[in-house]
Formats: sequence, C-alpha cells, structure tokens
Amino acid sequence: MIHARLRQFAALATGALLAACLSFAAPASASTGAATNTVAANTQTQTPLVVNARWAGHPTFDRIVIDIQGYVPTATVTPVPQLVYDGSGKPVPLAGKYFLEIRLNPAAAHNDAGQSVYQGPKLQKINLPKLKGIALTGDYEGYVTFGTAFDTLPYYRAFTLHSPERFVVDIAR
Repeated sequence: MIHARLRQFAALATGALLAACLSFAAPASASTGAATNTVAANTQTQTPLVVNARWAGHPTFDRIVIDIQGYVPTATVTPVPQLVYDGSGKPVPLAGKYFLEIRLNPAAAHNDAGQSVYQGPKLQKINLPKLKGIALTGDYEGYVTFGTAFDTLPYYRAFTLHSPERFVVDIAR
C-alpha cells in the first residue's frame, strides 16, 4: 500500500512539474503581455541612426560626442596604426601620430532610401590640446566608423549617455 501511494505521489509530482515546464515554453503570443513585448522588440530592431559628431575642450579632457537617433548600439574604441576609409582602404588625410577608431554596430548614417542622415563633419581638422582631427570613415553594412587623430598617445574613457542618446569618448589631457 505504501509503495502504491509513493508511485501515485511521484506520478502526480512529475505531472505537475511537466505542466509547469510546458507553461514556461509557451510562445510569447500566448502571454497577456505579448503586445507590449512586441512593441519593445520592434523599437529595438530599428537600426540606430548616427546623425552627428561633435567635440569640445574641457579643462582636463577633450570630448567627442556621437549623437544617435534610436538606441545606442554597441561601440568599440580601438587604437590603430593609421586611419583608412572602410571599403576602399584609402588613407584618411588627418595629420597625427596616434589614431583611434570608433566603430558602432548595428548603426547607419543613412536612411532606408540611402540618403545621408549624418549632419556632422566628414573630415575635420581640430586644434584642441589632444584631439587634432575627426573623420567619418565608414557607413557600410551596419557599421558606422569614425577615425580620430592625436599628436600624443591618447588616454581615453568611453561611455554612453541617454536622453538624448549619444556615445562619448573623453580623452585625458
């Protein structure tokens, strides 16, 4: 009798566990919050648009700000030996001894019709204590790339700011 009750209890517990697991595996459309989840997912799938790049000198650092329409995409800042334009590989005509490449992905500097939405400089010489130039070096296959030039080794920190969305690189003096 005890063994029969244990088997019955084990069967009920297994059934309850299986039912709980299946409810977690149900499609999102079966949940009551499906409309909210879909809206949030759709806004995140829109490719962020890079609309401007600007810079400023501060008492202890120079700052580069990349303005974004949409969410801030993944961004990397990488020291490179020279700056080249994406696609062509041609050198970017910015004077400097040290260079940083700023790459955003997924991102675009053009709309779906192929028209540029980027209003900032394509190639700009700058005369700040550290930052000597900036160039838009690529807008290709979901990547937007900038190159920056310096006369001395740049020590930097990169971060995002929100409302409005932007990616920031501060270069210590």
